Amino acid sequence: MKRLFKKFEALMMAASFAEEGEFETARQIMKESELKDTKRLSTGKRQKPDKRKELRAD
Repeated sequence: MKRLFKKFEALMMAASFAEEGEFETARQIMKESELKDTKRLSTGKRQKPDKRKELRAD
């Protein structure tokens, strides 16, 4: 349950930065959150996060 709240907190923090135009900070927050999740899920071997295409608006 605690992990769920930490993930939600990271999502809301990233959303707040993105709303203010700080897209790189929002991406960094989400990337750190994903890295923490992959470390928790590992069972002996470290799992790599899925490679996703980034959508950028110029």
